Amino acid sequence: MRTWFRIGLIALVAFQFPLGVSEASARQPDNQELTVFLNRAIETRGHYLILGEKVDLDTYYIRSDKSSMAALEHEKKRHRYLDAWALKRNLQFIDCYNEIRIVRYKVQADTANVVFIVRQRLGYVNMKNMLQPQRFGLGTRHVMTLKKKKNEWRISREWYLDPLDENPALIADHQFHPENAGSEDRQDQEPKRHDSEKTRARYDRDKAVRYADKYAGLAWGAGNNNRYNQKYRDYTGVGGDCTNFVSQVLGDPEEGGGLPLTPRWYAGPAGGSEAWVRTDGLKHFLLNSGYARLKDKGTFEHIVKQTNEHPLGAIRELRPGDLIGYELKKGDVDHFSVIVGFDDNGYPLVNCHTTDRYRVPFDLGWDKKTNYLLFSIK
Repeated sequence: MRTWFRIGLIALVAFQFPLGVSEASARQPDNQELTVFLNRAIETRGHYLILGEKVDLDTYYIRSDKSSMAALEHEKKRHRYLDAWALKRNLQFIDCYNEIRIVRYKVQADTANVVFIVRQRLGYVNMKNMLQPQRFGLGTRHVMTLKKKKNEWRISREWYLDPLDENPALIADHQFHPENAGSEDRQDQEPKRHDSEKTRARYDRDKAVRYADKYAGLAWGAGNNNRYNQKYRDYTGVGGDCTNFVSQVLGDPEEGGGLPLTPRWYAGPAGGSEAWVRTDGLKHFLLNSGYARLKDKGTFEHIVKQTNEHPLGAIRELRPGDLIGYELKKGDVDHFSVIVGFDDNGYPLVNCHTTDRYRVPFDLGWDKKTNYLLFSIK
């Protein structure tokens, strides 16, 4: 678990942040001055994320405050990472839209503590195949302390679970080649089935993807008024909700993929089994139950490489409704996401929880040391 992520979880719990908060339950403060500052600051940070030093971000922070400078440096690092990742993938980011919802705040004299969420939409184009702009969504939960300096609010400190918290120097160099990578090619590779075979199929990929899009949480683009499915417990503040979410995608009998809810896997809506909510528990269950097979495992370079066994690269053989596990330490899966589609150049897009993502390029926020486990659901 990254340090920033750990600090963020502690802060969110300490401030009693309602992790499943929806837009409907979030409220705007009566303090108009505070609202105006936050909207302006987050909008400027969005411009900085795309344009970098062309945008003046320093004015929102306090140079004499170490924690403020650390928060500023984090935002600058986000830009450096996104810019470096786009360069490695032959992409160019063209816009960033942010929408904030303040959950609660408390103002005392010259200090304000604010809990809020940010729904962020990012747009990019491929520099080699200039097709329509592609857009994806992120959702982040923030705890921020503001200080008054010369009658103006400034950011003193901030914590949030950041999906772009990664070292720009550790991005995988290998290129993802768009040639023959579109979803049409992927569909053509699937064996044709008779109607009787379709009837026996247990996993509904279309429903699984619809579920993943509907319940993608705070991310821009998600449905259900940006709420998780409330019939399941939310594990965001107690270790992370990513595995709980993909289990729902696979197994929810009403809206999800409909895989049989065996007693070993599903323990009821009040709480999940090890196999339902823990990354390694789900990995072992999927493979031992026969629900999935591990198509391949390796670094970014390995899974996109064209070989005799995987002529288009192993990652391109996954289909919507399949899973990707992210392994940071050997033998220890750190995260799960579900493939929900592909951009116009065949780049796999994923949804997940905890750092909520909606149709995000699968490796954004991960580095060249990450091992990707590609699970094909049977």
